[in-house]
Amino acid sequence: VQLVESGGGLVQPGGSLRLSCAASGFTFSRYAMSWHRQAPGKERELLASIGSGGGFTNYADSVKGRFTIARDNAKNTVYLQMNSLKPEDTAVYYCRGNRGVVDYWGQGTQVTVSS
Repeated sequence: VQLVESGGGLVQPGGSLRLSCAASGFTFSRYAMSWHRQAPGKERELLASIGSGGGFTNYADSVKGRFTIARDNAKNTVYLQMNSLKPEDTAVYYCRGNRGVVDYWGQGTQVTVSS
């Protein structure tokens, strides 16, 4: 099983990034997917989640209206479009696959928002 995040990097405040998470080794279309982040010295935070079919999404208040989660079950990939980025969005971003008691996590990708 693998979840591999990509698309992180350095961006200026107000900029945008699109994160991708490519899944393999499990039946991706049966799993709810979510994005989380963890900043230094802080707990891991759930940002956005999407149902297995893509018809249900939910967002944390901190990113609602700025971030959009989407998935392509044909490509076994989940995305996080991040707009209007702020310095406080700086963190390591992780994707997670969940089905019942089964949890899979990626290794994370660093996002740094700084001028």
